[in-house]
Amino acid sequence: MATQLPMRKSMQETATPSPQKNLHLVQVMPTVPKPFEIRDWREKAKAFDRFAFDFDRKGDYLPVIWRDRTHYNMDEDTFGLMSYVGKSDQGGNGSQEAITVMASVLGATLVGIDKSGQDGSNYVKMLQTFFRKEEGVFVWYPCIPSGDTFWYEIQANILYAVISYFYPNQPEMEALVRSSADRWVEAVRVMTDEDERINFNYTSFDFKNMEPVDNGKWKEPDAASGVAMLMYLAYLRFGDQKYLDTADACLDFLDDQEDNPYYELLMYYSPYLAARMEVEHGTRHDITKYINWIFDGGVEIRPDWGMCIERWGNYDMHGLVGNLKDFGGYIFVMNGFFLFSTLAPLLRYDSRYARTVGKWMLNVANQSRLFYADGLPADKQSGADWKGDPEHALPYEGIRKEYDGKSPYASGDATVIGWGPLDFSVYSGSHVGFMGALIGKTNVEGILQIDCLKTDYYHQAAYPTFLYYNPFGSEQSVEINGLGQDAVDLYDTVSGRFLAKAVTGTATFVVPAEDAVLLVATPAGGRQERKNGQLWIDGVYVAPAPKAAVNMRGIQDRQKVNNVMKIDVEAGLPAGESIKRFAFRFGSKVLYEGTEAPEPLYLDTLRFHNGFYHLRAELEASGGSSDFCEIGVMVENPSNPLSQPN
Repeated sequence: MATQLPMRKSMQETATPSPQKNLHLVQVMPTVPKPFEIRDWREKAKAFDRFAFDFDRKGDYLPVIWRDRTHYNMDEDTFGLMSYVGKSDQGGNGSQEAITVMASVLGATLVGIDKSGQDGSNYVKMLQTFFRKEEGVFVWYPCIPSGDTFWYEIQANILYAVISYFYPNQPEMEALVRSSADRWVEAVRVMTDEDERINFNYTSFDFKNMEPVDNGKWKEPDAASGVAMLMYLAYLRFGDQKYLDTADACLDFLDDQEDNPYYELLMYYSPYLAARMEVEHGTRHDITKYINWIFDGGVEIRPDWGMCIERWGNYDMHGLVGNLKDFGGYIFVMNGFFLFSTLAPLLRYDSRYARTVGKWMLNVANQSRLFYADGLPADKQSGADWKGDPEHALPYEGIRKEYDGKSPYASGDATVIGWGPLDFSVYSGSHVGFMGALIGKTNVEGILQIDCLKTDYYHQAAYPTFLYYNPFGSEQSVEINGLGQDAVDLYDTVSGRFLAKAVTGTATFVVPAEDAVLLVATPAGGRQERKNGQLWIDGVYVAPAPKAAVNMRGIQDRQKVNNVMKIDVEAGLPAGESIKRFAFRFGSKVLYEGTEAPEPLYLDTLRFHNGFYHLRAELEASGGSSDFCEIGVMVENPSNPLSQPN
């Protein structure tokens, strides 16, 4: 039935709670996945750095790093990392991939390793080998020009811009970041028609000839999300309005898409970027649509690509991303690592997703250990006999639901397709630093502390901000450490109230059952003010304005439906507001529209032809915020005369 989202019983009258959004795939994920074991991801990231950057490592197919003296795009020597252990076509001549190399530098930096002066090597400067001066942008391989694939090429430019955030004093970095941003501004102009409409329905962009590339095989329209991220990073660093305008225009392109444009991980930037730009500049983009695209996966652009919500053998695999059809399912470790890094800072700017993202994060933080050789039994992995990685620093590229009668089975493309001897992926493991930087444990096993600031690059002045999700059926008392000697107040942006005041050192707060707290440590007794509904304390942004949230329960995307079905709807409103408009649509037909959420809400599928429809609930609050929930369903009524051939 339709209900108002409940307020916490202990909430004070002055609290300003944030209604919570559900993601329907997350609803069916376990609150506590099994078997349960959270690794020390920070130590895993440091172990990867020790392994990958060891020139003297001995063993079969080792080391994975080499000195590159080919001097592509720079006068000094640089370095390369093999994408996979034993990849025979790598080892020199500009054969290293930017994403592997740059992510390894960034991941180590995120966990506190200075890569600008490690063991006498400046690995940050060496990344210039990926900058092609004649094109003015960073590329996938040092020796290959642009024009191959949007996501590898755009991601290289983004990673370098982010690395420059942590190394602001490195020579030439600023000039290269500005050059790549300027060239992508030009590229967007080329892809803009006379009616000012941008088109990202291409495979890549050729900067030598300044023209988009369509290889006739696939398109990567989520490049709009990646370019938007690159533009906003440039705006935050340099302040030029053209960067902000271009970022805004790229998100406009995404807003206009009816089909899911999700191709690869560039799409992961869009919810965070839209939420942040709304808080910082008042732009309005479709955060709900973006995040649904990511969790639901592709249909047209990347068929069969999506998020796993299954248990394989004796292991929960929920929340991991990959191809849901190959081998019954083939999921990859890198996507979960990277999505973690964009959803954590999203919550600072849109608290509605704290609970559902927290639940997803717990699943991914747990399940990701299964990609490592010490995560599954030896008979459920392809490289258990390899002795070159005693610390288990490298993950397998992926896990298949079933292979050779085993389920699950950790492996990769190398041995299955036959182009390499091992499936251990340096390319994938290079991203483990995102997990290591963001995940901390608490005094309650099963409740994680997620740092929401670490990957919020170029953020304005901010107070420490952490997410805590409680998967248990009872409230839990959680400790936060390291508060220092200056007293702070602990504000929860989910409940909209202070959980503790004037605390130092270590403090305790309560996380309600199966709920989340998004905790901000603000100066004790700080001056509070509201700006456009946002909470600011002592002149520093703390929390976004509460917004409407509408959810549908008990139904999954692409579910088969028939006869008359009951729809459970939640309509959540900011405190003191009412429903201005509620609408329910099935396909193009409006089934209900009014100023209340109907109780109950029924759908008679017999009134419609068999086929695929979008089920959509829309909510507009009296304060001006709005939200929607949309799920695709397949109507199948075998005896329905409407569905018989004419």
